[in-house]
Amino acid sequence: MNTITDALVARLCDRVSASTSDTLSTVEVFTGGTLAKVPRSSPQDVAEAVEAARVAQRAWANVAVADRIAIFERFHALVLEHSEQVLDLLQAETGKSRRDAFLEAASPLVTVGYYARKAPKLLASQRREGMMPLLVKTTELRAPKGVVGIITPWNYPFALAFTDLIPALIAGNAVVLKPDTQTALSTLFGVDLLYQAGLPQGLLRVVLGDGPVVGTAIVDTADYVGFTGSTRTGREIAARAGQRLVGCSLELGGKNPLLILADASLAKAATGAVQTCFSNSGQLCMSPERLFVHTAVYDAFVARFIEEVKRMNLTAAYDFSADMGSLTSRRQLETVSAHVEDAREKGATVLAGGRARPDIGPFFYEPTVLTDVTPEMLCYDSETFGPVVSIYRVADDVEAIARANATMYGLNASIFSKSIPHAESVAAQLNAGTVNINDGHVVGFGSADAPMGGMKDSGLGRRNGAEGLLKYTEAQNVSVQKVPLTTPPRWLPYGLFAKNMRALLRLFRKAGIR
Repeated sequence: MNTITDALVARLCDRVSASTSDTLSTVEVFTGGTLAKVPRSSPQDVAEAVEAARVAQRAWANVAVADRIAIFERFHALVLEHSEQVLDLLQAETGKSRRDAFLEAASPLVTVGYYARKAPKLLASQRREGMMPLLVKTTELRAPKGVVGIITPWNYPFALAFTDLIPALIAGNAVVLKPDTQTALSTLFGVDLLYQAGLPQGLLRVVLGDGPVVGTAIVDTADYVGFTGSTRTGREIAARAGQRLVGCSLELGGKNPLLILADASLAKAATGAVQTCFSNSGQLCMSPERLFVHTAVYDAFVARFIEEVKRMNLTAAYDFSADMGSLTSRRQLETVSAHVEDAREKGATVLAGGRARPDIGPFFYEPTVLTDVTPEMLCYDSETFGPVVSIYRVADDVEAIARANATMYGLNASIFSKSIPHAESVAAQLNAGTVNINDGHVVGFGSADAPMGGMKDSGLGRRNGAEGLLKYTEAQNVSVQKVPLTTPPRWLPYGLFAKNMRALLRLFRKAGIR
């Protein structure tokens, strides 16, 4: 039984910037019934939220970085204290298993821990080499962008919202956040905890509504935009932001490959593939949908993999018993069903799964494994975003790499091999922003000191690492000339000045200075 009450819903909805009486209904995924009615924001609400956030940001920018971080340290403790409610909300709104909800809830804690350690140094002024040694002093300063607009999806409403907004706020910005309506309560709960931790009122504003209306209003007013979602929408945001000459960071779609090399441990590979392919019911931008298996181990791996898949427990329960939960919406169920039926009709073989499970819940679909998938099938190169994977036999590493790269996407890739040097040599040839070895996606995303993002049509920019913080800042070069360098004194002919400067530059080069 979950812990969501009417009083909790009402408190969270009070955090939404909405001036009208319009509401939007959300669904309790395991039952299909109404979970809550949440406020609908208007474009005017967005404009007012941005302006109010801009006022709050001016004061926040003058708060010491250590004092900003202290708020997030308290937030970290509050998330742990209220973790059961976080998990209940995530399950109710997304239908994911409690195991997946647990991993999601932990993600922002890793983000807080990393930036609490690293942000003070990253945001501090940095001495840089001046134009001339001793004669020019150059310093790099970091200033916040201002108001950051963040638009987050429904599949990871807690992890993705806070992984992005934590560094944005620590960098001195205000944030106007638009979570997906279906999963708004999970995000709002975290926002409420952040205010309980001491975040200044008005610095983080939440708006809700349809993406083309409310999302567009954010893109048209914010000083920087962060978006996680589809490649189609990402292109539109990039074009719109470009018209205003504001920056954006986009994590978009993926058709991620998983490579089983000839020297892989088949037991570990089969278990790891099941865990990553069907995590969050496959509704994960980093989840593999294409498995390329070396012919030497193909039959043995497939047998082990199918055995593991068929053992998976699907349950609509607010406990840790389920291996996999539900899809989040009827729309996702229809997309997954359409991809599988299209493949089946065009000659694909279904080795496991391949059907909806309304006996468990309205949007459940079995973990599904396909072979004999060909280019004319929808699931061949289009992102399914569900518990469906296709397996392909490959002759060697060269073929595996070529087929893995044969996609417009480049978000994540996975490799299983007993030889780390071998796997690392293969990883360097894959066109993916993140490559995980002997894991599907968790270790790459969880390594907060390294940037994470997409190549090709999978996005622009990176989250995590130094870039995940500094992208929310403007770099400023402050250079001090101690004596005149570029204009000779009146008594010195310019030709002689130029000759002396050339000699000085030659001397610097020989000395390794310039």
